[in-house]
Amino acid sequence: MKKYFAECIGTFSLVLFGCGAAVVSGKTIPDVVLAGAPAGIGLLGIALAFGLTVVVMCYAIGPISGCHINPAITISMLVAGKISAKDTVGYVIAQLAGATLGAAVLYAFQEGSPTFSMGEWALGSNGWGPGYLGNYSTASAFLTESVLTFLFLFVIFGVTSRAGNSQMSGISIGLTLVIIHLVAIPITGTSVNPARSFGPAIFAGGIALQQLWLFIIAPLVGGISAALLWQGIFGPKQKRDLFR
Repeated sequence: MKKYFAECIGTFSLVLFGCGAAVVSGKTIPDVVLAGAPAGIGLLGIALAFGLTVVVMCYAIGPISGCHINPAITISMLVAGKISAKDTVGYVIAQLAGATLGAAVLYAFQEGSPTFSMGEWALGSNGWGPGYLGNYSTASAFLTESVLTFLFLFVIFGVTSRAGNSQMSGISIGLTLVIIHLVAIPITGTSVNPARSFGPAIFAGGIALQQLWLFIIAPLVGGISAALLWQGIFGPKQKRDLFR
Protein backbone atom coordinates (compact mmCIF):
# COMPACT_ATOMS: atom_id res chain seq x y z
CA MET A 1 0.00 0.00 0.00
CA LYS A 2 2.97 2.34 0.54
CA LYS A 3 3.61 2.31 -3.20
CA TYR A 4 0.00 3.18 -4.00
CA PHE A 5 -0.13 6.02 -1.47
CA ALA A 6 3.13 7.36 -2.88
CA GLU A 7 1.68 7.35 -6.41
CA CYS A 8 -1.45 9.09 -5.17
CA ILE A 9 0.56 11.85 -3.46
CA GLY A 10 2.87 12.24 -6.46
CA THR A 11 0.02 12.60 -8.95
CA PHE A 12 -1.82 14.92 -6.58
CA SER A 13 1.26 17.16 -6.51
CA LEU A 14 1.67 17.10 -10.29
CA VAL A 15 -1.89 18.31 -10.90
CA LEU A 16 -1.88 20.83 -8.06
CA PHE A 17 1.47 22.40 -8.94
CA GLY A 18 1.39 22.01 -12.72
CA CYS A 19 -2.23 22.89 -13.41
CA GLY A 20 -2.14 25.33 -10.51
CA ALA A 21 0.72 27.23 -12.13
CA ALA A 22 -1.26 27.43 -15.37
CA VAL A 23 -4.52 28.51 -13.72
CA VAL A 24 -3.31 30.74 -10.91
CA SER A 25 -0.10 32.24 -12.30
CA GLY A 26 -0.09 31.48 -16.00
CA LYS A 27 -2.23 34.35 -17.24
CA THR A 28 -1.59 38.05 -17.03
CA ILE A 29 -4.17 39.87 -14.90
CA PRO A 30 -4.45 43.42 -16.30
CA ASP A 31 -5.34 45.09 -12.99
CA VAL A 32 -2.37 43.47 -11.29
CA VAL A 33 0.03 44.48 -14.06
CA LEU A 34 -1.18 48.06 -13.93
CA ALA A 35 -0.45 48.06 -10.22
CA GLY A 36 3.18 47.23 -10.98
CA ALA A 37 3.14 43.55 -10.03
CA PRO A 38 4.79 40.90 -12.25
CA ALA A 39 2.87 39.53 -15.21
CA GLY A 40 1.90 35.86 -15.53
CA ILE A 41 4.60 33.20 -15.66
CA GLY A 42 3.76 32.31 -19.27
CA LEU A 43 4.44 29.15 -21.25
CA LEU A 44 7.98 28.63 -19.97
CA GLY A 45 6.89 29.04 -16.36
CA ILE A 46 4.10 26.49 -16.75
CA ALA A 47 6.47 24.03 -18.45
CA LEU A 48 8.96 24.41 -15.60
CA ALA A 49 6.22 23.90 -13.00
CA PHE A 50 5.32 20.50 -14.47
CA GLY A 51 8.91 19.46 -15.05
CA LEU A 52 10.23 20.55 -11.67
CA THR A 53 7.36 18.80 -9.91
CA VAL A 54 8.39 15.56 -11.60
CA VAL A 55 12.03 16.12 -10.59
CA VAL A 56 11.06 16.69 -6.95
CA MET A 57 8.70 13.71 -6.86
CA CYS A 58 11.25 11.41 -8.52
CA TYR A 59 13.59 11.93 -5.61
CA ALA A 60 10.82 11.99 -2.98
CA ILE A 61 8.83 8.89 -3.92
CA GLY A 62 11.07 7.24 -6.52
CA PRO A 63 12.63 4.91 -3.94
CA ILE A 64 9.13 3.86 -2.83
CA SER A 65 7.13 3.40 -6.03
CA GLY A 66 9.41 4.37 -8.89
CA CYS A 67 7.46 7.64 -9.28
CA HIS A 68 5.29 6.75 -12.26
CA ILE A 69 2.52 9.27 -11.41
CA ASN A 70 1.21 8.59 -14.93
CA PRO A 71 -0.91 5.65 -16.16
CA ALA A 72 0.87 5.76 -19.52
CA ILE A 73 4.17 5.07 -17.75
CA THR A 74 2.69 2.33 -15.58
CA ILE A 75 1.05 0.50 -18.48
CA SER A 76 4.22 0.84 -20.56
CA MET A 77 6.16 -0.73 -17.70
CA LEU A 78 3.61 -3.55 -17.63
CA VAL A 79 4.15 -4.17 -21.36
CA ALA A 80 7.92 -4.15 -20.77
CA GLY A 81 7.55 -6.68 -17.95
CA LYS A 82 8.80 -4.31 -15.26
CA ILE A 83 5.66 -4.28 -13.09
CA SER A 84 2.98 -6.85 -12.23
CA ALA A 85 -0.63 -6.67 -13.39
CA LYS A 86 -1.76 -6.36 -9.76
CA ASP A 87 0.48 -3.36 -9.12
CA THR A 88 -0.54 -1.85 -12.46
CA VAL A 89 -4.18 -1.77 -11.35
CA GLY A 90 -3.24 -0.36 -7.94
CA TYR A 91 -0.97 2.29 -9.44
CA VAL A 92 -3.53 3.48 -12.00
CA ILE A 93 -6.32 3.72 -9.42
CA ALA A 94 -4.01 5.65 -7.07
CA GLN A 95 -2.93 7.99 -9.87
CA LEU A 96 -6.49 8.77 -10.92
CA ALA A 97 -7.48 9.35 -7.29
CA GLY A 98 -4.49 11.64 -6.72
CA ALA A 99 -5.23 13.65 -9.86
CA THR A 100 -8.86 14.08 -8.83
CA LEU A 101 -7.85 15.23 -5.35
CA GLY A 102 -5.35 17.65 -6.87
CA ALA A 103 -8.03 19.15 -9.10
CA ALA A 104 -10.41 19.35 -6.14
CA VAL A 105 -7.91 21.32 -4.06
CA LEU A 106 -7.13 23.58 -7.00
CA TYR A 107 -10.86 24.20 -7.44
CA ALA A 108 -11.10 25.07 -3.75
CA PHE A 109 -8.24 27.54 -4.16
CA GLN A 110 -9.92 29.19 -7.14
CA GLU A 111 -13.28 29.42 -5.42
CA GLY A 112 -11.74 32.07 -3.20
CA SER A 113 -11.16 34.42 -6.13
CA PRO A 114 -13.96 36.90 -6.91
CA THR A 115 -13.13 36.70 -10.63
CA PHE A 116 -13.17 32.89 -10.89
CA SER A 117 -15.64 31.11 -13.15
CA MET A 118 -15.35 27.56 -14.42
CA GLY A 119 -15.97 28.13 -18.12
CA GLU A 120 -14.81 25.65 -20.76
CA TRP A 121 -11.60 23.69 -20.16
CA ALA A 122 -11.35 24.98 -16.59
CA LEU A 123 -8.65 24.11 -14.03
CA GLY A 124 -5.99 23.54 -16.68
CA SER A 125 -7.97 20.93 -18.61
CA ASN A 126 -6.50 19.61 -21.82
CA GLY A 127 -8.30 20.08 -25.13
CA TRP A 128 -8.10 21.06 -28.77
CA GLY A 129 -10.16 22.62 -31.54
CA PRO A 130 -11.95 25.96 -31.90
CA GLY A 131 -11.72 28.05 -28.77
CA TYR A 132 -8.82 26.14 -27.22
CA LEU A 133 -5.45 27.92 -27.34
CA GLY A 134 -4.05 27.37 -30.87
CA ASN A 135 -7.29 25.89 -32.32
CA TYR A 136 -5.48 22.76 -33.55
CA SER A 137 -7.30 19.85 -35.19
CA THR A 138 -8.10 16.47 -33.64
CA ALA A 139 -5.46 14.79 -35.81
CA SER A 140 -2.80 17.26 -34.67
CA ALA A 141 -3.76 16.77 -31.03
CA PHE A 142 -3.68 12.98 -31.29
CA LEU A 143 -0.35 12.96 -33.12
CA THR A 144 1.17 15.41 -30.63
CA GLU A 145 0.12 13.43 -27.58
CA SER A 146 1.12 10.03 -28.97
CA VAL A 147 4.51 11.07 -30.39
CA LEU A 148 5.55 13.13 -27.36
CA THR A 149 4.48 10.37 -24.96
CA PHE A 150 6.52 7.93 -27.05
CA LEU A 151 9.60 10.13 -26.69
CA PHE A 152 8.93 10.69 -22.99
CA LEU A 153 8.79 6.96 -22.32
CA PHE A 154 11.81 6.32 -24.51
CA VAL A 155 13.82 8.67 -22.28
CA ILE A 156 12.43 7.02 -19.15
CA PHE A 157 13.36 3.54 -20.33
CA GLY A 158 16.83 4.77 -21.22
CA VAL A 159 17.71 6.63 -18.05
CA THR A 160 16.25 3.97 -15.74
CA SER A 161 17.95 1.06 -17.51
CA ARG A 162 21.03 -0.65 -16.09
CA ALA A 163 23.16 1.38 -18.46
CA GLY A 164 21.57 4.66 -17.34
CA ASN A 165 22.66 7.01 -14.56
CA SER A 166 20.16 6.43 -11.77
CA GLN A 167 21.29 9.50 -9.81
CA MET A 168 20.48 11.78 -12.75
CA SER A 169 17.31 10.04 -13.91
CA GLY A 170 14.94 12.39 -12.07
CA ILE A 171 16.52 15.47 -13.61
CA SER A 172 16.56 13.92 -17.09
CA ILE A 173 12.90 12.91 -16.90
CA GLY A 174 11.82 16.28 -15.50
CA LEU A 175 13.72 18.24 -18.17
CA THR A 176 12.19 16.05 -20.87
CA LEU A 177 8.74 16.96 -19.57
CA VAL A 178 9.68 20.65 -19.67
CA ILE A 179 10.68 20.36 -23.34
CA ILE A 180 7.50 18.46 -24.15
CA HIS A 181 5.39 21.22 -22.58
CA LEU A 182 7.20 23.90 -24.55
CA VAL A 183 6.04 22.21 -27.76
CA ALA A 184 2.60 20.91 -26.82
CA ILE A 185 1.04 23.60 -24.61
CA PRO A 186 -0.32 25.62 -27.58
CA ILE A 187 -1.71 22.46 -29.18
CA THR A 188 -3.33 20.48 -26.36
CA GLY A 189 -2.24 22.15 -23.13
CA THR A 190 0.07 19.10 -22.82
CA SER A 191 -1.09 15.90 -21.24
CA VAL A 192 1.14 12.88 -22.05
CA ASN A 193 -0.53 11.62 -18.87
CA PRO A 194 -4.13 10.33 -18.69
CA ALA A 195 -4.37 11.01 -14.94
CA ARG A 196 -3.26 14.63 -15.34
CA SER A 197 -6.10 15.09 -17.86
CA PHE A 198 -8.64 13.07 -15.88
CA GLY A 199 -8.65 15.12 -12.67
CA PRO A 200 -9.32 18.58 -14.13
CA ALA A 201 -11.79 17.22 -16.73
CA ILE A 202 -13.94 15.63 -14.01
CA PHE A 203 -14.49 19.05 -12.45
CA ALA A 204 -14.60 21.09 -15.66
CA GLY A 205 -17.13 18.78 -17.36
CA GLY A 206 -18.53 19.88 -20.73
CA ILE A 207 -16.11 19.85 -23.66
CA ALA A 208 -13.12 18.98 -21.46
CA LEU A 209 -14.83 15.76 -20.36
CA GLN A 210 -16.01 14.98 -23.90
CA GLN A 211 -12.44 15.30 -25.21
CA LEU A 212 -10.89 13.24 -22.41
CA TRP A 213 -10.81 10.10 -24.57
CA LEU A 214 -7.95 11.45 -26.67
CA PHE A 215 -5.80 12.12 -23.60
CA ILE A 216 -6.30 8.53 -22.51
CA ILE A 217 -5.82 6.73 -25.81
CA ALA A 218 -3.04 8.79 -27.43
CA PRO A 219 -0.62 8.65 -24.46
CA LEU A 220 -1.24 4.91 -24.11
CA VAL A 221 -0.50 4.38 -27.81
CA GLY A 222 2.73 6.35 -27.51
CA GLY A 223 3.79 4.72 -24.27
CA ILE A 224 3.12 1.15 -25.38
CA SER A 225 4.93 1.80 -28.66
CA ALA A 226 7.98 3.00 -26.72
CA ALA A 227 7.91 -0.11 -24.53
CA LEU A 228 7.73 -2.43 -27.52
CA LEU A 229 10.53 -0.59 -29.33
CA TRP A 230 12.78 -0.54 -26.27
CA GLN A 231 12.25 -4.21 -25.51
CA GLY A 232 12.50 -5.26 -29.15
CA ILE A 233 15.61 -3.32 -30.15
CA PHE A 234 17.47 -1.88 -27.19
CA GLY A 235 16.63 -4.35 -24.44
CA PRO A 236 18.24 -7.49 -25.94
CA LYS A 237 21.40 -5.60 -26.99
CA GLN A 238 21.72 -4.14 -23.53
CA LYS A 239 21.56 -7.62 -21.98
CA ARG A 240 24.28 -8.93 -24.33
CA ASP A 241 26.54 -6.01 -23.42
CA LEU A 242 25.96 -6.50 -19.70
CA PHE A 243 26.82 -10.21 -19.79
CA ARG A 244 29.64 -9.96 -22.31
